[in-house]
Amino acid sequence: MMRKIICLFIIFSVLPNINFAQTEQNIRKDALKIFIDCNFCDLDFFKRETTFVNFVRDSKEAQVHILSTNQKAGNGGKKYTFIFIGQHNFERQNDTLFFVSLADNTSDEIREMQVKIIKLGLIQYVSHTELAKYLDINYIDNNNENSDIVTDKWNSWVFKLNSQTWLRGESSYSNFYLWSSLSAERITPDWKLIFRASNNFSESKFIIDEDDIYTTINRSYYASALIVKSINEHWSVGGEFNAGSSTYGNYDFYTNIYPAIEYNVFPYSQSSVKQLTFRVTSGYKYADYTDTTIYDKTTEHLGIGKLATAYKVNKKWGSINTSISGTSFMHDFSKFNIDIRTTLEIRIIKGLSLQLSGGGSFIRNQLNLKKEGASYEEILLRQQQVATNYSYWMSAGLSYTFGSIYNNVVNPRFGN
Repeated sequence: MMRKIICLFIIFSVLPNINFAQTEQNIRKDALKIFIDCNFCDLDFFKRETTFVNFVRDSKEAQVHILSTNQKAGNGGKKYTFIFIGQHNFERQNDTLFFVSLADNTSDEIREMQVKIIKLGLIQYVSHTELAKYLDINYIDNNNENSDIVTDKWNSWVFKLNSQTWLRGESSYSNFYLWSSLSAERITPDWKLIFRASNNFSESKFIIDEDDIYTTINRSYYASALIVKSINEHWSVGGEFNAGSSTYGNYDFYTNIYPAIEYNVFPYSQSSVKQLTFRVTSGYKYADYTDTTIYDKTTEHLGIGKLATAYKVNKKWGSINTSISGTSFMHDFSKFNIDIRTTLEIRIIKGLSLQLSGGGSFIRNQLNLKKEGASYEEILLRQQQVATNYSYWMSAGLSYTFGSIYNNVVNPRFGN
């Protein structure tokens, strides 16, 4: 037994030295040091494919900080933007490149395009390093097939069908869930048209004994249309229409019409980096309630006003995304709702990052509540909306890393 313990001690004493030697061999002398700031990228793949640079863990050590963002594109795919920010000897040498994926692109195809964009963006920096003499640039001639005029038979329309079902249970409980949706979108520089419809159905059974079985059913239907017209780089006009029903919300049927106007302090062309928008909405709501409400209403016609502002920025120091909106019924301004949401990520010092997110609502506009209230079972199982003055959620976290600044090595063994 003692001999085995001594052998294990020797093995685990030697392994760190072996790993250190392997790491040292993968550090490229005089290679460009880069930091990739991307939450949706396959960094292991990037390291395997981009072997002429050194990947570092800390932005402050990098000569080039690559900030990546993505936005939904009109073709059903996404626009991936890569912002190259020069640091140290490349201070103020910046660039921005992007590509747009297709709706049916696989994750492998997308990461191939991401790596290609990164390599293209790094050329201007690598050309000033000692490793430039080892690089070669090739051009693939596809007989100018990309210059051919292509006619879009769908006229920029993208359609999507989704469906999901879930079944689980045990001897005293069972649940069946079904969700499906349909969407049609047409997004161009001048117009944004989005039409959606969905339904949800959930049935749960709680078996106390053979003679005592409690069954709950929740169902909802929803349809919406968003139409937005671009005026210029700062102004947009449009409106939203939605309709539906909800057993949880005490609606047999409801419909809303919300015309609105929006102003962006920054040009929309910079939306992948920063946005500061203000939106004014004035609309109409019709409600047909399942049960009589606490205000003795079975149907209702309501005027609605809404003000909203949102700020979003992506920088080397981190990112912030926050929004504030206020909604009020026009016939009684004491019936209102204020909603606040914020997500914040900050790099405090070398290796230390802070993540904060949270939101809350001040709720004074629950006109739809049932007069008779919810039963004890409905409250426990959250099957029926109940009165509340507020709601909130929050999360916080710190991360700290230290040690070697280089992390070029990829080792996927044991899934870690």
